[in-house]
Amino acid sequence: MKRVLFFLSVLVFVGVSQNKKDDEKFLENLLKENAKYFPVVLENPEKYRVQIIYTKIDKAKNGEAKLVTYKYHVTAKKYFYPASTVKLPAALLTLERINQLQINGLTKETSLRIDSAYSGQTKVEYDSSSQNKLPSLANYIKKIFIVSDNDAYNRLYEFLGQQYFNEKLWRKEYLNVLINHRFVGGLTREENRFTNPFTFYSNGKILYEQPLRFDHSQYQNDVEDLFQGKGVVEGDSIHQHPKDFTFSNYFALEEQHEMLKSLFFPNSVAAEKRFLLTKEDIAFLKKYMSMLPRESEFNEYHDYSRYPDSYVKYFLYGGTKDTIPDYIKIYNKVGLSYGYLTDNAYIVDSKNKVEFLLSAVIYVNEDEIFNDDKYEYDEIGLPFLANLGRVIYRYELERKNKR
Repeated sequence: MKRVLFFLSVLVFVGVSQNKKDDEKFLENLLKENAKYFPVVLENPEKYRVQIIYTKIDKAKNGEAKLVTYKYHVTAKKYFYPASTVKLPAALLTLERINQLQINGLTKETSLRIDSAYSGQTKVEYDSSSQNKLPSLANYIKKIFIVSDNDAYNRLYEFLGQQYFNEKLWRKEYLNVLINHRFVGGLTREENRFTNPFTFYSNGKILYEQPLRFDHSQYQNDVEDLFQGKGVVEGDSIHQHPKDFTFSNYFALEEQHEMLKSLFFPNSVAAEKRFLLTKEDIAFLKKYMSMLPRESEFNEYHDYSRYPDSYVKYFLYGGTKDTIPDYIKIYNKVGLSYGYLTDNAYIVDSKNKVEFLLSAVIYVNEDEIFNDDKYEYDEIGLPFLANLGRVIYRYELERKNKR
């Protein structure tokens, strides 16, 4: 039985600034006006590899939305490590694939079994965090957004397969993206090209089986700055050579921003950039993208000392233990690894009628050594992203053109 596919409908007028210099100037001036909140970073944005994209959103009474986007030092030519931000396309493509399979009874909630058929693979038959103690794609997606669970991403990667993951995104015109690996240390490039067999079943009946798959292509990045730093910790010693990101995941900031727009303002992007999602899929994503750990059904996430509201909400609240009020919703996906911090967010304040899109990345690795666990996340990275969110939020509150 075919599903009715649904695109979130809202009329959108996409506004643009006069030229790239205007885009850069707007955010540059806004940052300079609030320079006290960005010590060190504004003195050398190139060192910290800062990129920022901000989209204003104005809605008329008829529901039409006007989007105007501004950028600061944005480039797809220079590499940065995207870390967990790649979990967003993993979730979107997983939901789309379930819809496109069109198998009666097969949904994101269907119980599944993951087998091991190649070196480096692990089985999954049991999930203690789910209500029925069985794994499902829905449960993995929940954990991806609530706490950015790495194992959950690995399972979606295995469901999609490396070739499908990449080629689907490229066909959607997300060209500055490369997904090459799980988040499991020690796997070879070949092991990441093999993905596990899956079996979906209900009441003892098999609904769909997916065999072991292998991607015959060998993908590698073709951008600048693939060799970074001056040393890498390997084992118990520092090896004096740059870290090589040639075969690492990549997800350009502008692509991240466009993907978020495609979800919440689909008519603001080209048709091919949208994902085939049902109305229920959209509601599911909105719920878990904005859900705080303490609000979830997972008891292990209720420990506020370990999972404060800011755990995966870097804009406005990063690095704090502050409680996020109910009237502020942050629909986002963050990334943190190798000194890079990224947030890609749609922020809504229903009380003050403020909403905007904001994406940013910053690099904090003063000693230029990778894998030594000495990154300035708390000292520089998180305060920068939190203050950036606050500056944009205050600007939105003061804007004369109220929604």
